[in-house]
Amino acid sequence: MARIAVIGAGMGAMAAAARLAVAGHRVTVYERSGTYGGSLGQHSEEGFSFDTGPGLLHLPAVYRDLFVKTGKEPLERCVTLTQVDPASRHVFADGTAVSLPNASRAGTVAALDAALGGGAGAKWGAFLDRARDAWDRSRRPLLEEPLRPDWQVLGRDPYPAEERRRLLRPARRAGTVAEIGSWELADPRLAALLDGYALAYDLDPLRAPAGAALLPYMEETFGSWYVMGGMRALARAVYERCLTRRVEFVFGAETVRVVEKDGRAAGVELADGTVAEAEHVVLGARPWPGLVPGRELWAEGDVAPRADGTGASGRFVVMLSLRGGRPADAVHRTVVHPADGAAEREAVFGGRTAAHPTVTVLRPDDPSTRPGAEHEAVTLIATVAPHGPVDWTDEALRTRYADTLTEVACAAVPDLRERVLRTRVRTPAETAADTGAEGGAVPAPALAGAGGAFLRAANRTRLPGLLLAGGWSHPGGGLAHAGMSGALVAGTVVEGDGFRGSR
Repeated sequence: MARIAVIGAGMGAMAAAARLAVAGHRVTVYERSGTYGGSLGQHSEEGFSFDTGPGLLHLPAVYRDLFVKTGKEPLERCVTLTQVDPASRHVFADGTAVSLPNASRAGTVAALDAALGGGAGAKWGAFLDRARDAWDRSRRPLLEEPLRPDWQVLGRDPYPAEERRRLLRPARRAGTVAEIGSWELADPRLAALLDGYALAYDLDPLRAPAGAALLPYMEETFGSWYVMGGMRALARAVYERCLTRRVEFVFGAETVRVVEKDGRAAGVELADGTVAEAEHVVLGARPWPGLVPGRELWAEGDVAPRADGTGASGRFVVMLSLRGGRPADAVHRTVVHPADGAAEREAVFGGRTAAHPTVTVLRPDDPSTRPGAEHEAVTLIATVAPHGPVDWTDEALRTRYADTLTEVACAAVPDLRERVLRTRVRTPAETAADTGAEGGAVPAPALAGAGGAFLRAANRTRLPGLLLAGGWSHPGGGLAHAGMSGALVAGTVVEGDGFRGSR
């Protein structure tokens, strides 16, 4: 049995902690804030409740596996999971709209054909076929195994883009998400649909490699799930599983550095000067300068943490307490797409506010989110530039941008403005303060292609005994990806150098 110190109580860190504890290790989690869950926060006020982080779960198998491997009670006995159907409704700038069913390929194709015409469903179906190939080629090395020493093989894009022949010029293939939309999908509404998937994962469609096609494939194949009580309930369930496995949590404990002794990690030093010894240290946060004084954790040729390549962005969240009940035909998730997606991308990833952002409207059918049937809780989300390039503490800007999102959301909820009782706003500035993430940036998932620019740092560092979990490490950001990172870290500690991932 080894003593293990875990820095941070985010989902990846807690997933690692629970697995390590069940393997017989003595695990202590040190969290700088006063609570657990990382980005899975919740705001409650006068009977209304809102998720401040991810609103849906994709690939629930990741957390089902965590609960199977760490105790007798399966995930579904700890939380109530419901499939969201339709999975999403999309409103386009020309006024057309389409609702996509949950985890039904044939249903999605039929819905797109009926709403958009012109063979739109067939085009999207053919795209999903190619996306499935990308998933099959990259799933195991990208998601289920530790990052390979020869990670350069993941620099090749797994997406089998169509070859477009041109008269007297070389043939071309789509190399980015934006190019897939322009060259393969052709219909601007289908291109906006694909761009929306990229933006939801904090990826710039102009830069994200074509291999990002596996993200919509993942959602449309494995479905979208909501946790009753809000997504915070999932964080609570993982936290309680950790407690059941006798993981100790110390809140309000900021780690300032990792202690090194005899060439390996030997514990953590806290802001109050306390040193906690450990045989292994798991960092569940973005590595910071001076994490291990005088030590380089990545050598030349490694995939090291960096801000470039992924187009770091944040989230602007508007929480609306509404009078009037939720209509029976309301859709859980509606995405309102702008007329000029290029202008939005240029603004968000250029450090400015977008005049016409893509807005996701969440209307959960969950009585726990509202004080009674005569009210409704609605959340609006947009991907925005992080705090720093934009001053998200500017009250005038916050109010103005909340109004912008509300105006856009009226395309999904026509009577929205008349029903508003209270508006609360959360910006990347609050995310930065609560989680410590620089600028409130949200990590994107790791992607193959682009020469490896969208990969995340390996879970194992050059300092023996120091490992990384969570969205800033392999396999990157996203709720499912964080859970995968926890499994990879635990496997590496338990099985050592021979660990190659779950089978």
